[in-house]
Amino acid sequence: MREPALDPVPGAPGEPVPAAPGEGEAVAEPAGAEPAGASVAAEVSLAVAAKASGENFPVALRALPRRYRRHLTALYGFARLADDIGDEPLPGVAPGDTPARLRVLDALRADLARAYAPAGEPPAGQEPAAGQEPAASEPRLPAIRALAATARECGIPRQPFDDLIQANRQDQQVKRYRTIEELIRYCELSANPVGLAVLHIFGVATTERVRLSDNICTALQLVEHWQDVAEDLANGRIYLPLEDMERFGCGEADLARAAAGENVKELIAFEAGRAARMLDEGAALTGTLRGAARLAVAGYVAGGRAALAAIARSGYDVLRQTPKPGKARTLAELIRCYVTGR
Repeated sequence: MREPALDPVPGAPGEPVPAAPGEGEAVAEPAGAEPAGASVAAEVSLAVAAKASGENFPVALRALPRRYRRHLTALYGFARLADDIGDEPLPGVAPGDTPARLRVLDALRADLARAYAPAGEPPAGQEPAAGQEPAASEPRLPAIRALAATARECGIPRQPFDDLIQANRQDQQVKRYRTIEELIRYCELSANPVGLAVLHIFGVATTERVRLSDNICTALQLVEHWQDVAEDLANGRIYLPLEDMERFGCGEADLARAAAGENVKELIAFEAGRAARMLDEGAALTGTLRGAARLAVAGYVAGGRAALAAIARSGYDVLRQTPKPGKARTLAELIRCYVTGR
């Protein structure tokens, strides 16, 4: 589905990071041995579980039936775990130690493989050597155990979760994107898999719905990047396409200022308009759904539209402070999207 990088030079902006050994398979480990980084992944998994209970997961709306909330929370827990491993300080891992962070992501991927291994069989790549006992296929991390139950009950394939891990691997080494096309290919890993999993949770996945969902999810990821320009720059990343920055006369120094200049405001307005058009196209998904699925997708769309409204309300100055959508605007957008189906 994804095209290869346009620039083959290692380290070039937008170049996808190679997947871990054995695309779609676990990294080979001696039977019974803990993968490198497994203990760190376990600590982060417990921390994510503790934080999740106190957070408002936007999609797990209180009005949804409990069975959907449970599955959406499991999905959120996995996505949050992968993101925290990719972005947050890790116990025992020095800042800037990219190889160590990649090892923790590999450990997460190995545990995901256990969730999809047939009962009684070791995950692919973890077959025991002669005379050794087989590795247990039961996931070790709480987030993966919850996800495994959701995946079984809802028939979610493994690929979306592998893609989310791969997106976080890419974040460790790709810090700039030359074109919007490169950035969209990144969103195919970092955002679109969530929408696919949500469609499976509600049992409504079709080819056309997945296409519309991809538009919504990519738009939401872009909007988040436009809100977080200052935060991303502080972490050494720029998601604004470099060719667009050049078009509007923006350099990295312009993004490092306490307040946006006119060139940055014009750039953000341009990027916000592009995301809004993509979101509007995908919003037609809502009209194909009924009941809880319609409410959940309307919630996603509403969150994106309210965030875009907050960016516009800031005068497109996303550097002075992060634009945050208001609850009243989000609710109004949710009602509008649910009623109109767009």
